[in-house]
Parts: sequence; structure tokens; C-alpha cells
Amino acid sequence: MKLLPLPAEGQTPVRVLTIAGTDSGGGAGIQADTRTMALCGVHALVAVAAVTVQNSVGVSGFHEIPPQIVADQVRSVVNDIGIGAAKTGMLASTAIIEAVAAVCQEVGIGGDGPIPLVVDPVAASMHGDPLLHTEALDAVRHTLIPLATVVTPNLDEVRLITGIHVDDEDSARRAAEALHKLGPKWAIVKGGHLRSSEYSTDLLFDGEKFLEFTAPRITTGNDHGGGDTLAAAIACALAHGYPVPEAVEFAKEWTYRCLAASYDLGAGHGPVSPLWRLHHGADTHP
Repeated sequence: MKLLPLPAEGQTPVRVLTIAGTDSGGGAGIQADTRTMALCGVHALVAVAAVTVQNSVGVSGFHEIPPQIVADQVRSVVNDIGIGAAKTGMLASTAIIEAVAAVCQEVGIGGDGPIPLVVDPVAASMHGDPLLHTEALDAVRHTLIPLATVVTPNLDEVRLITGIHVDDEDSARRAAEALHKLGPKWAIVKGGHLRSSEYSTDLLFDGEKFLEFTAPRITTGNDHGGGDTLAAAIACALAHGYPVPEAVEFAKEWTYRCLAASYDLGAGHGPVSPLWRLHHGADTHP
């Protein structure tokens, strides 16, 4: 695959901001985002929205950061350091979503602003543990998603947001259309959780055309953080100036390689791993 360029030694890298929750087990959330960003040669900035208590088996609790503190983190780093793209992950509550949406509009992230925004509308962990208050779904639909350059829900999140259960190509297209009607520039319906297929196909829709990105399914239980990794990789490519389809194509291949390099961790699900890039340096064709 073609990799994103690494900055020259001593050169300031491209910057990407993640606004999300932590993962104390290191497999998903901000930890997955910053790991992919670093190995894509990008400087990661963070705005912590929640702190989770979790390991490889599941999430046993979380603490929300005060909404104003979340917004202040975003404002502080964007106004001083500057960013090429941003992504959201776990935002937990209506109040945090509203604060994030307001500060993003203030500093030019998403919507009609100059900085692209990837919205990963995290609602639950891969174990099914809730990471978003139920009443916050309306804020996701009508406050957050309309700001997105790209929205990247998994199939469970698609069902919660649109009411559509995706089980084949036709329902995936209907779900992509329903997502796009909420206001993002592009909508992705990911096929990674459609376990019955031997291929994982992600469907991208801009209101007019559908594009498909397909990879062989890798049979592994070690897929923790896969959604975060895909969204973070899209944000990295957008920060480098890639158009959305090319950014999604890069991220799909990146995540496939990370799944192939995943490893066991703890008693539950291990993480996808971008550490494979350490073996390839700046090569464009590993």
C-alpha cells in the first residue's frame, strides 16, 4: 500500500486533533487514535471528553469531563498550534456534544469551515457496554453529524442512528442515504461487523454516488479499536490534503494491515496494531 509521507527529522509534522475518550486498556479511544496518528507520521493533539475504566474484557465505568473543559482544550490547541483535520470519538453526553459542536464552528472545524472533521459516532464499546447516554442520540443526529466531512458509524451505530438494520447491500445503501440526509458531506456504512460475509466492504456515499472499498475479512477476535483506527487514518489523510475517497481508500488499507498485525492482550479482545509500519519505515510499497 502507499503510505503517508513521514516528516523530515526536525520538521514540524502535519497535525490532527482527536476529541474522544480514553481507554485504560490502550486498545481503543484516544490511545488507538494517537497510535495510528504517530505511525502515520502525524503529530496528535488531544481533547479528552471522557475517561473510561476498561480492559480487554469490557468497560466497567466512565467519567465525563466538564463540557467547557472539553471545548477549552479544542480552542487552546487549535488557536496556538493549528490542525489539518480533526476527529471525534466518544463524547458521552448531549452537553459535551453541544459544547464540541459550538467550539468546532468557532474555530473552523467541520461544516463550512476549512478544517475537515471525521465523526465517529461512538455509542457503545465492542463488548456492548454503553459509551453514550441514550438521550444524546438526538444530539449526535442533529448537532454533531451535520458538521461532519465524513461520518463513520459501525453497523450497531447505524441501527441506533437511522433505525436501519444492515444485513445486505440494499440495506447498506438505504442506511448510507439515511445517514447522508442528516447533513454530513460523506457517509460511510462499514461492513466490518457483517460477519456473514467473507469480505469486508465499506460503502461511501456523497448524496449522488456510491463508492465501495473491499478487503478480505480477517478472522480474528483481536479487533479492538478498529473503528477508531479507520477514522483516525481518514483524518490523517485528509490533513495531508487527500480528497475524501482517496482518504477512505488509504484508511481501509491501513486498517486491514492493522487487523492483520493484531495481537493477543489480556483475557478478552486484543487491539488492532499499526506497529507493522515500524518494519517499513518511509517505504511507499511495503
